Amino acid sequence: MLLVELLTEEGVTGRGYLAPYLPRSLKYLAPMVRDLGARLAGGPGGAGAERRRRATLVHALAAQACDLVMPDLMRIGGVTGWLRAAALAAAWGIDLSSHLYPEISSHLMRVTPTAHWIEWQDWAHPVLGQPFLVKDGFIHPREVPGNGLAWDGDAVRRYAVEC
Repeated sequence: MLLVELLTEEGVTGRGYLAPYLPRSLKYLAPMVRDLGARLAGGPGGAGAERRRRATLVHALAAQACDLVMPDLMRIGGVTGWLRAAALAAAWGIDLSSHLYPEISSHLMRVTPTAHWIEWQDWAHPVLGQPFLVKDGFIHPREVPGNGLAWDGDAVRRYAVEC
């Protein structure tokens, strides 16, 4: 699936999918998506939330189907997959923004050569002992060993679901 998302300065938003697509069809879809983004939003077109493999990212970059890359940390293969996607984005000179999981992505953006934006949401806050601070548009990871995640044990137990 190819996700087309529109966000304009005037506050107009929209989202739609072009589906199904094959990686080789991107060379035909890319000009249309770029033109649509330029006409409606005047901004960049992104690819990534649906990128689950490095090969599909390579196809998107080769077809010039995106102005930025947004790998989903859990779908691209964790830290290793992210670093591979970051290397590809850097080799193509394309900005890389995060998609979800800001608590981990914020660390990875520090070692991403073409780091752009961190997509922020506070979905994990209810189960974190010490949520990350976002101030003046910047995320401030905790200065502790590891990734900085500290769970609120009581909250985790409260929200636990038996499977």
